[in-house]
Amino acid sequence: MALLLARLGRFAARRAWVVIVAWAVLLGGGVAAFLAFGGTLATNVTIPGTQTQLVGDEIAEELGGQSTGTANVVFSTDDGSAFTDEQRTGIADLLAQIGEVDTVETTVDPFDTQQQRADQAAQLDASAAEIQSGQQQLDAGQAQLDAGQAELDASRDQLDAALAQAAGTPLEAQLLAQQQQLEAGQQQLDDQQAQLDQGQADLDAGAAQLEAGQTLLDAADALQFVAADDSAAIGIIQFSTSAYEVPAEDKAAIVDTIEGADIDGVTVDASAELTTNVSDLVGPAEIIGVVVAAIVLLVMLRALLPAMLPIVASLIGIGVGVTTALALSGVVEMTSITPVLGVMLGLAVGIDYTLFIVNRHRTQLRRGLDVRESIALANGTSGTAVVFAGSTVVIALLALNVTGIGFLGVMGSVGAWCVAVAVLIAVSLTPAALSLIGMRVLTRKERAAAQAAQSAPVAAEHPKPMRSGLAVLRVALAIAALAVIAIPALSMRLGLPDGSAEPQDSTQYAAYQTTAAEFGEGLNGPLVVSARLDAPMADDEVVTTQADIAEQLLDVADVEAVAPVGVGEDDDFLVFQLMPAEGPASVSTEQLVHALRDLTPIGGVESYGVAGTASGNIDLSETIGDALPTYVAIVIGLSFLILLVVFRSILVPLVATAGFALSLFAALGAVTAVYQWGWLGDLFGVHDPGPVLSFAPVVITGVLFGLAMDYQLFLVSGMREAFVHGSRAKEAVVAGLRNGAPVVTAAAIIMISVFGGFVFSHMSMVRPFGFGLAIGVLFDAFVVRMVLIPAAMHLLGRSAWWIPRWLDRILPNVDVEGSSLERDAGRQAHPTTAELAAQEVRSAPTKG
Repeated sequence: MALLLARLGRFAARRAWVVIVAWAVLLGGGVAAFLAFGGTLATNVTIPGTQTQLVGDEIAEELGGQSTGTANVVFSTDDGSAFTDEQRTGIADLLAQIGEVDTVETTVDPFDTQQQRADQAAQLDASAAEIQSGQQQLDAGQAQLDAGQAELDASRDQLDAALAQAAGTPLEAQLLAQQQQLEAGQQQLDDQQAQLDQGQADLDAGAAQLEAGQTLLDAADALQFVAADDSAAIGIIQFSTSAYEVPAEDKAAIVDTIEGADIDGVTVDASAELTTNVSDLVGPAEIIGVVVAAIVLLVMLRALLPAMLPIVASLIGIGVGVTTALALSGVVEMTSITPVLGVMLGLAVGIDYTLFIVNRHRTQLRRGLDVRESIALANGTSGTAVVFAGSTVVIALLALNVTGIGFLGVMGSVGAWCVAVAVLIAVSLTPAALSLIGMRVLTRKERAAAQAAQSAPVAAEHPKPMRSGLAVLRVALAIAALAVIAIPALSMRLGLPDGSAEPQDSTQYAAYQTTAAEFGEGLNGPLVVSARLDAPMADDEVVTTQADIAEQLLDVADVEAVAPVGVGEDDDFLVFQLMPAEGPASVSTEQLVHALRDLTPIGGVESYGVAGTASGNIDLSETIGDALPTYVAIVIGLSFLILLVVFRSILVPLVATAGFALSLFAALGAVTAVYQWGWLGDLFGVHDPGPVLSFAPVVITGVLFGLAMDYQLFLVSGMREAFVHGSRAKEAVVAGLRNGAPVVTAAAIIMISVFGGFVFSHMSMVRPFGFGLAIGVLFDAFVVRMVLIPAAMHLLGRSAWWIPRWLDRILPNVDVEGSSLERDAGRQAHPTTAELAAQEVRSAPTKG
C-alpha cells in the first residue's frame, strides 16, 4: 500500500495539472448528473413494516384510498380579537387555494367544522325535543287506551253476569250479539296497543341513537378547531398519501401559498409537517465553523497557501461526493438529512486528511528532502495512514446497513461515499497541489533553514518517560470524568423532533405553540385509531357502535377527545381521530400508543390499530433503539479487529476500544443532558427539551468510531514507529505523543469547529448530530487519546506490544509506518513487533 501510494504521489507531482483537471471534470460531471437525474428528497423518515404503516395502509384500503396524512395551517388574529367575516372569507379562500395542490385530497375550513358541530348540537337538541314530545304523545295515547280497556273490561263483566241470568231465554241471543261487539272493541284496542308499542320501540331506538350521538359529540368536545374566544383557528390539509410520501415540491408549493397569504390582521403559520427545508445544505453557522477551521490551519501552518489547501480540497471533495450521490436520488429514496451528513463528514475528514499529508510533507522539507521526493514519501507514509483511517470510517458507516433500516443504510452509504472521495482527494489532488505550491508550503524562515538541512535518517528518540504515579492519576481521572458525563445516557429517550424543537422565530414553532396554547398540546400530534369488527354493522348500529368504542377509548389515560372519521366499505371497520393530553414527543403520548395497542376490545370488536404521525415517530424510534445495541456491539468488535491488524498487539486494541466506548457513552450522555434534560439549553439553542433524535446515536456511533480510529492511528502509530526504531516501550509512548499531538490537536480542533457549526444549523434534525460529534471528538481526542491511552500504555509498558508469535505471523501487514518504502530505498527492514517486544524483555533490567 505504501509503495503504491508513493508512486501515486510521485505521478501526481509530475502530472499535477492532469490530476487537477481530472478532478475538475469529475466535479463538473457530478453537478451535471445531479441536474439531469437528481430527484426529490423525503422530508420525513419512515421504516417499512411498522405497525403504524400497516394500520395506515389498512385504513387507506378500507376507506377507499383515504390517507391518514395531514398537516395544519394555524390562523391567529394579530390583536387577539375575534375573526371578522372578511378574515373568515380570506381563510376559506386560502384553504381552497391550497386544495389545488396535486397531493392535497381536501382541506377543512375550521369555521365550517365549527358550524357543522353547532348544527349537529342543534339537531340533537331538536331531536331530543321531538323524542320528548313523542313520548308525551305516546304516554297520552297509552292513558286513553288504558281507560278504554278498563271501560271495556267493566262492560264485559256486566255482560257476563247478564248472560248467566238470561241463559235459555230469548234475551240470551241479544246479549251474545253484544258480546261479539265487545270482542270487536277488544280487537281494536289490541291493534291500538300494538301501534303504541311499535311507536315506543321506535322512540326508544331514536332515543338510543340520540344518546349515542350525544356521546360522540361530548367525546369530541375537546377536539376543537376554532378557539373559545374566536381568535385562533386551525385549517386541516388532508393529503392523498401519507405525510411521509408527500413530494417536497408539493410541500414547498403549500408553504409558498401560505407565505404569500395577505389576510389583513391575521398571522398564518404552517405546521412542521410542511416546513422541512433543505434548499440550503449549509447555513451561516456551518460557514462560521469552516472559517474557524481555516483560522486554526493558518495559525498552525503559518502560511496562507498550505492553510487554504485542506479547505479547498475538502470543498472539491464535497462537491464531487454530494452531487454524485444526489444524482441517484431519483431512483434511491433519500431523506433530507442524508446530503447534510455527507457535507458534514466531507468537510471534517477532507480537511483533516489533507492536513495530515501536508504536515508530513512540510516536516520532510524542513529536513532537507527534495519537493517531489518528499511528496511521494508523505503520500506513502501519511497517505497510507489516511487511507486506512478513511477505510475505518467507511466501514463503520457502511455497517449502518446491518441495522436493516433502509434510510439509515442509505445515509451511511452516502456518508461513506463522501469519506471515500475525501480520501481519494487527499492522496491524489493534494500531491498535485503541493507540487505546484513547491517550497512555498513553508514560511520564508523555514525555507531558508531547509536549504541548509541534510536529508538523513532520524535517530531514535529517548525522551524521559512519564511518572507511573502520574499515569495512574490520569487514567483514574479520565475514566471517572467520562463515566460521570455518560450517566445521563442511562435515561436517554429516543424520538423525533416536533414543532417545539424548531427555532423560536420560525413559523412551525409559532404554529406549534399557538395550537398548544389555544387547543391543547395533543392537537399537535393526534392519533388515528382503527377498530376491526367481528361482523358487519346494520345501518342503525353504526352510531351506537361508534359511541361504545369512543367511550372505551375515552376511559384510557391521557385521552382528551375521540371523534369518528370514517366507516369501512363493508361496515366492519371504523376509524377514529384521538387527541392525546400532551404533545407527540411526550412520554405520556408514547405510553398512550402502547396502552391503545394493548387495549382489550369491547364485545363485537376484533382488534384496535394505531396510526398517525406521532405513532409513526414512536415506531421509528423504538425500531432504531432496538437496533442500536447490535450496531454498537458490531462497531466495538470491528474496532478491536482493525486495531489488532494495525498495531499487531493484543492489549493496545483492548485499551483503545475501551477508550472509544468511554468517549461514545460520554458523548451520548452529553447529548441527553443538553437536548433531553435541557442543560445549557440557552447556550445551544435548546428552548424546549425533548427526546434525543432517534437515529442520532446510531450515526454518531459510526462516525465517532471512524474518527476515534483516526486519532488512535496517528498517535499510537507514532509510538509504534518509535518503538520499532529502537526506543523502549515507555519512551516510545512519550515520543509518539510528542510527535503526533500537535497535528492531532489541530485536526481535532478543526473537526470540533466544523461539527460545532452544525450545532446551530437552521435544520433542527442536524443539531444533535453536530453537537454529538463535536463533543465526542473533544472527549475522544483530548481525554481518551491524549490522556487515557498514553497513560495506560505507560502502565502496560512492554506488555502493550505483546502478541503471540503465531498470530503475528498470520496477520496481514498493513504497513502504516511506511517500512516498505525504507526497504525499497535499500534500508534495513524493521523486526516484527513480537520480536521487538521479546528483545526488550531479554534486555530489560531486573528492576525498574
